[in-house]
Amino acid sequence: MAEFTLNGRTKVKTLKANFKKEFGASLRVYKSESCTGAFAEDDATLASLRAEGKKGGELTVGGNLRVGNFEKKIAELYGIGVQVANADDSKLADNDITLVAAGK
Repeated sequence: MAEFTLNGRTKVKTLKANFKKEFGASLRVYKSESCTGAFAEDDATLASLRAEGKKGGELTVGGNLRVGNFEKKIAELYGIGVQVANADDSKLADNDITLVAAGK
């Protein structure tokens, strides 16, 4: 089963690469929780992007997790926005499908 673990030491480029490898979908990582404005730099760690007041920590992401729930968990832990997109990154995935389905 497709899954991976991330934590505050995880770099944005590693997060996106692991996500693509495990689920086949693309991941867009933003500096703000609202997913507006600039994308996060690839060399930034999740801890360095973490919003004030957010606890961070470790998260294991499984393929049966729904897109919307994954995006919400990242926002809750780190205070940053992520959007799951299809494999070629041309459109955003529906929040009600699983991460594995998003990559198909």
